[in-house]
Amino acid sequence: MTGPGPDPRAPSVRRMRWWDVEALLPLEDALFAHEAWSAETFWAELAQSGPSGQRDYLVLEGLKGPEGLDGYAGVSVAGGVADVMTVAVAPTRQGQGLGRLLVQQLVALAEGRGAARMMLEVRADNAAAQRVYHGVGFERIAVRRDYYRTPDGPADAWVMQLRLASTGDRDER
Repeated sequence: MTGPGPDPRAPSVRRMRWWDVEALLPLEDALFAHEAWSAETFWAELAQSGPSGQRDYLVLEGLKGPEGLDGYAGVSVAGGVADVMTVAVAPTRQGQGLGRLLVQQLVALAEGRGAARMMLEVRADNAAAQRVYHGVGFERIAVRRDYYRTPDGPADAWVMQLRLASTGDRDER
């Protein structure tokens, strides 16, 4: 007797490849509008990824399958510090733990590369993203005034940090 098969709606995370760029651009535009990265920016980032590079990018596949991606994320690791470059989840898939899944995967990549801490900026008015980051263990350490440029004017950013397990006991934060 066998149990039910895998949930076809369950997401899978894999490394981003150059051919994913065209599929993720509509999501990038929808989520980040005037701040959206171009295809060229993604290709330049991917050129720095992989085992010998500083950057790692992931894609999240689920319901949309090969026609589109449900999310993506990237991290840069240099000098013992990991910087979250981007985290994006399709609006129809937000609130399902997928942002947290992507961030946890970035943390694992950073720890695997020996980073002692992980940093990111998040808009001060993006409470949903802040909840995701707090849930993974990030703490706000500073505010950057007028960091983001929006059509409505400048917006502040929270600078957040996570001390990574590769530095010892996480409970010492």
